[in-house]
Amino acid sequence: MTASKQSGARRPANRRRQLIDLSAQLFLKHGYPRVSMADIARAAGVTAPSLYRHFADKQTLLYDAVLAGVDDLQVCTTAALTSANGDPHAFLTALCGTISRRRDASSLWRWTGTYLSGDQNREVALRTREVLRQWAELLFAERSLADWEQRQLVWSLLSVAGSLSSHRTRLSPAQATRELVVVADRLVALTPSAACPLRVVPHVALPDDDRRTEILDAAAQLFAARGFGPTGVDDIGAAVGITGPSVYRHFPSKAAILIAIGHRSAARLEAGAVAAYGTGTDEAKVLALLVDSYVDVVNSMPDLSVSFNYGSELPANGLARDLVDIQRRYVARWINLLVVVHDIGEAEAGIAVHAALSIVNDAVRLQRGVERPEFASQMAYLMKGAMGLAPVG
Repeated sequence: MTASKQSGARRPANRRRQLIDLSAQLFLKHGYPRVSMADIARAAGVTAPSLYRHFADKQTLLYDAVLAGVDDLQVCTTAALTSANGDPHAFLTALCGTISRRRDASSLWRWTGTYLSGDQNREVALRTREVLRQWAELLFAERSLADWEQRQLVWSLLSVAGSLSSHRTRLSPAQATRELVVVADRLVALTPSAACPLRVVPHVALPDDDRRTEILDAAAQLFAARGFGPTGVDDIGAAVGITGPSVYRHFPSKAAILIAIGHRSAARLEAGAVAAYGTGTDEAKVLALLVDSYVDVVNSMPDLSVSFNYGSELPANGLARDLVDIQRRYVARWINLLVVVHDIGEAEAGIAVHAALSIVNDAVRLQRGVERPEFASQMAYLMKGAMGLAPVG
């Protein structure tokens, strides 16, 4: 065998990490349930058996990819701390810039934690908390904040820093990062204990028959706890005391159930929007009321979080596109209001709005602090502050 052939046959020394990075990209792009080991092997140009030599199964690969993301987050943090030399704004600038270029570091766990075991999620959370402790140590060295306030702020900052992965922007990467730093600067200046109670309208009763409502309620709870993919129609039926086939008398498919859940949450958001716009023409007040309404809906029932988290797993058909369009039009309201409030461009406002939404969406998805009675008011306070609507407490 010639030397060139021997060189061509040699495996890269970092092959395992290459496979981990590739799988992370595929999981984020297509959703974990839609990516198979065969898909990963094909994208990597290897055979499926060779992939199994490195990883026992897809869930093991996901866990390794999430841990690699936390390791990358530590690398980003170390680099930002070094370059900032103790300056909080310089640290935020370096951190947001690095994370925006390495989105796997902050995004994968937020979107796929449902598919990890309890022990795995605890290990990821433990490692992530250590990274965030380093953030807090620098950012709040000159402030008198309670430990819980510091934790809430740095977890929210992680959501903000990784929010570019949840939407598209017309801004260049450098411009988007600058706008993200503006949001981050606002956020870390806040005082969560200064949060005021939510101002919300009473929930409206939505028309539906009892059995359909029971199915939607049960499905939303199951999707939130287990994920959309792993939950079967039989599971949903059992939760309401009927067989799986009986579910099909009310909904033609599991996807139809998820779409109905999405429309139900959209109806509640629309009721809140109508009430907010009915208060007058002050754009800042209307947007603040929309924030309160959104937090109330996402915190009081799983529908909104479920439809947001798992909408990408729906088949690409007209009904799914209609649901996505409804969600986009709702977010566009926020963006249009913020454009007027700060006299900024639509793209710049979009960065702030999506960053603010990521704060509460991530907290609910990861069930971080949701059991506290003041959770909703504090989330709304942080979101308003991130968009420049709340005074620094």
